[in-house]
Amino acid sequence: MSKVLVLNSGSSSVKYRLYDGDHILDKGTVERIGEPGGGPPDHAGAIRQILAGLDLTGLAAVGHRVVHGGRRFTAPTLVDDAVLAAITELVPLAPLHNPANLAGITVAREALPGVPQVAVFDTAFHHTLPDSAATYAIDREVAQRYGIRRYGFHGTSHAYVSRRTAELLGRPYAEVNTITLHLGNGASACAVAGGRSVATSMGMSPLEGLVMGTRSGDLDPTIVFHLRREGGLGVDEIDDLLNHRSGLLGLTGANDVRELLSRREAGDESATLAFDVYCRRITGYVGAYYALLGHVDAVTFTAGVGEHAAPVRAAALAGLGRLGIAVDPGRNAGSGDRLISPDGAEVAVCVIGTDEEREIARAARAVVTADS
Repeated sequence: MSKVLVLNSGSSSVKYRLYDGDHILDKGTVERIGEPGGGPPDHAGAIRQILAGLDLTGLAAVGHRVVHGGRRFTAPTLVDDAVLAAITELVPLAPLHNPANLAGITVAREALPGVPQVAVFDTAFHHTLPDSAATYAIDREVAQRYGIRRYGFHGTSHAYVSRRTAELLGRPYAEVNTITLHLGNGASACAVAGGRSVATSMGMSPLEGLVMGTRSGDLDPTIVFHLRREGGLGVDEIDDLLNHRSGLLGLTGANDVRELLSRREAGDESATLAFDVYCRRITGYVGAYYALLGHVDAVTFTAGVGEHAAPVRAAALAGLGRLGIAVDPGRNAGSGDRLISPDGAEVAVCVIGTDEEREIARAARAVVTADS
């Protein structure tokens, strides 16, 4: 039981990995799904295209990333009709992502009827959040009726990276407190105490928290009411504004941090402001999570921006020297998994490449082994 296929469906792409044990046999990404002149017309078509191009002989399991598992799914789960129906019921909590995840599961079940399908939930890692972290201060009955609470996301990434951080430090995972910063087009922070998520920046949806490529992150809820009352915007228009036309895109017209850095270097005022807003938000979360954890062993950057944007790493942690957090400029300019803090620093600062697909494969293999 060695071959596992992982399907990681985003809102407009599908990333796939075919593993034999820890070895990658095949990999790729189908992008621009549903875009004019882009890729396949929908996620179902993308999944069929992927499956048709792979040698799936001896396949033991397919692991699927599912963004939202609600309160029901707190661990990787073998998919059956009831599980599929439950994930469908959760679509209102993740309307941009769960439908794409469901398409992958549905097509894979039809094409590979004898192969176990395992759902691995972004939210599952955060089921350890204490009630004080998961609860919003609104009417309790309303919150319970509509499932309003902090769920958190990027769980597979935070789990993988926090565990790899402990390995990099040569310490037992259960003894290490880490602040993980998943910085990509979507971005989130997580406080991990001995392998348990105790705080995370994304909330009921992936909109809350850090500034992202196209999402606003934290904002005063009154802004929504103001846009409705004074601007006459409908609910769907506001949803589109905050999810697709805000963040770095809203501030600069571009959501690619590489372009942001280039324009900032050239003196572009909007890019400079956007950079400062972006990094200031990260700094605030690092400080808050330091206070919540009480003791921090490491701050770890991951994902596209976190792994590759040295100026972001430096600016986001600037001024935190009193907390024992500092970045060595020479190490920060390097590459690969590494420490970027100075020798003797009280808090290790790390850069670790995330590998959500490997984490999903590990989880899928464990579920199938336990079920056999």
